[in-house]
Amino acid sequence: MEAKKMNLPRGPENLCFDKDELMKPDFDADHFVSDCRKRVQLEELREDLELYYKLLKTAMVELINKDYADFVNLSTNLVGMDKALNQLSVPLGQLREEVMSLKSCVSEGIQAVDDRMTKQEDIRRKKVCVLRLIHVIQSVEKIEKILHSQGTKELSSLEGNSPLLTGQVLERIATEFNQLQFHAVQSKGMPLLDKVRPRIAGITAMLQQSLEGLLLEGLQTSNVDIVRHCLRTYATIDKTRDAEALVGQVLVKPYVDEVIVEEYVQSHPNGLQAMFNRLLEFVPHHCRLLREVTGGAISSEKADIVPGYDFLVNSVWPEIVRGLEEKLPSLFNPGNPDVFHEKYTTSMDFVRKFERQCGSQASVKRLRSHPSYHSFNNKWNLPVYFQIRFREIAGALEEALSDTLEEAPAGSSYCLLATHMVWISLLKCWSDQMFLPLLAHRLWKLSLQILARYSVFIGEVSVRPISSENTKESKKSVPVGRKESSVSLSLSEDQGNGSSPESQPLPSVTSTQLIYVAADLDKLQDQIPDILEMIKSKLEMIGFKNVSCIAGALEDSKTSLSACVPTLNKRIIQDLSESSFAYLKSALEVPRLYRRTNKEVPTKASPYVDSALKPFYRVQNEYKDTLKQPMIHQWLEGALSECTQKYYETVSDVLSSVKKMEESLKRLKQARRTATSNPVGTNGGMSDDNKIRLQLALDVEYFGEQVRKMGLETSNLEGFSALTELVLTAKDQATAEQS
Repeated sequence: MEAKKMNLPRGPENLCFDKDELMKPDFDADHFVSDCRKRVQLEELREDLELYYKLLKTAMVELINKDYADFVNLSTNLVGMDKALNQLSVPLGQLREEVMSLKSCVSEGIQAVDDRMTKQEDIRRKKVCVLRLIHVIQSVEKIEKILHSQGTKELSSLEGNSPLLTGQVLERIATEFNQLQFHAVQSKGMPLLDKVRPRIAGITAMLQQSLEGLLLEGLQTSNVDIVRHCLRTYATIDKTRDAEALVGQVLVKPYVDEVIVEEYVQSHPNGLQAMFNRLLEFVPHHCRLLREVTGGAISSEKADIVPGYDFLVNSVWPEIVRGLEEKLPSLFNPGNPDVFHEKYTTSMDFVRKFERQCGSQASVKRLRSHPSYHSFNNKWNLPVYFQIRFREIAGALEEALSDTLEEAPAGSSYCLLATHMVWISLLKCWSDQMFLPLLAHRLWKLSLQILARYSVFIGEVSVRPISSENTKESKKSVPVGRKESSVSLSLSEDQGNGSSPESQPLPSVTSTQLIYVAADLDKLQDQIPDILEMIKSKLEMIGFKNVSCIAGALEDSKTSLSACVPTLNKRIIQDLSESSFAYLKSALEVPRLYRRTNKEVPTKASPYVDSALKPFYRVQNEYKDTLKQPMIHQWLEGALSECTQKYYETVSDVLSSVKKMEESLKRLKQARRTATSNPVGTNGGMSDDNKIRLQLALDVEYFGEQVRKMGLETSNLEGFSALTELVLTAKDQATAEQS
């Protein structure tokens, strides 16, 4: 503490260390030097330490000079100090002895008081035990006296039978018995209590027997006062559960055993519903009196209510569950999913109606927390039911997602059976015939799996090789055994080792099937909001509010489906382009038609142009009701752009060949110095080369006209302007030479 209070003199600002580090209690010279070496050299550190050492020395001299007189008189002031200390030691020793003596006396007094307090506490405890035992004896004698006097009065009227005590007498006995029980519990372990215990047991048996008999009498005669007295007595002795169990065994159990009959349920079409209706009738017909007394009925007066009872929860419901589990075990069998769903929905509807009979939210909460309620719900094997449904849906879907790509049945809004089954599977998951609230999370997961499986299927179809249309029928006749190997399996094998004997080529697909896949994919994406609305209505039934989470997941599934569109469009455009260019490359045959044939000057386009445009007309006319017009235009523009570029290359090659041939013939003519203008052709007519040029120009012009008739702009086709310019130049050349 002194070191912290001491202020060291200030040093120069450029010191390489902090002066306060020297005054720290844990100061270590080695650590100080190593820390300073990180900043400066040792020579500089030494110079700074020497400089500060001189400052400290100067400050110490100034301090001594300032208090010099005190330093000089220090020894003088201490003269005679030891004598004074010796004089104080004697009185201090005497004082210490007196204090110790007083402390000893006080300790003895405190110990004596503690001993007496302990004895008094022991006496008080024994006195309380004695008083409790006295109360026990008095209560036992008082109850026995009441029982004896009551038995004597009614002995003659009951002709020797065991008398049933009246309600007022039972309440008196119950009050006294309650005190007896309290004091007996507090006096547990006392020898006297063991002697009195047989008498207490007899009183208990007599009281319970009388209460049961009187309660049954009150229920049979519908005597409200007797029932109220009995229930109040049961509550006084804390035996409410015994009363509820008695009602369950005597009143509820016979009715439940009579109503729940498995033969009746199985033999009648609506036997289960009728059975539940009869069970629901038990409460208003047989429990009206009990509900009025205990406050379960609306008409009950609060002043006369006996609280603490809930006969519907603790008497009626456990017996109903017991009867269903013991006498109707087939109710919970999930083997037939349709029957199981019907039984489950009917049973849950019965539970909801029973809950409405409870009369209060507190009673419903007690019912839902009752062990028999949980036992009833656990009897329904919902996971097994879901697995059966899952196999049904997944099996039918996988069968539809086969290599054959069958067409959808008549009346379906989809083109292919695969997409039709995807939509049917989604509808089935959330249909009233399959959906169960407790399986909402599993059905939601299954819905996402169906969409994901379809997305994978579309990706697999988009990479299949395209076959010609005339093989479509042969593809439909693929044996059924082919379906056993799924698309994903064949893909995984194809991606493996190509030399493996187990690897098989991918199944082919026709252009029509590809178009159907694209149409179905587009329609399914448009119906995603319908799926959301369908799911939302079901989730609102179970109180699920986070609809944005569901919408986000469906949007992700839609995005996954949309990711397949570019590849699919590319394949369709490529197929259309190849189908068209197979005819457009007939432009290479134009020179053969006019060279050395003496044909007339061309006036119309070649037939191959119409043949090349047939695939586009087919898509535009045959699928106008199946596809959206923007999609058709996108395909036609893409395919025509590719065709035009290839067509341009073909026409350019033909014109270049014609030009080379023409120049070669000119050189040959000049070499022979003949008088003819053309080896073949009539004098004064158009040359074969110019006829070829004119024919190609007519073909391209007709090609452009037909494209515009399709509703497309030729300016949007890549390379068409260059193609037009190319043939116009050739046409102008032919016209110029002719003139």
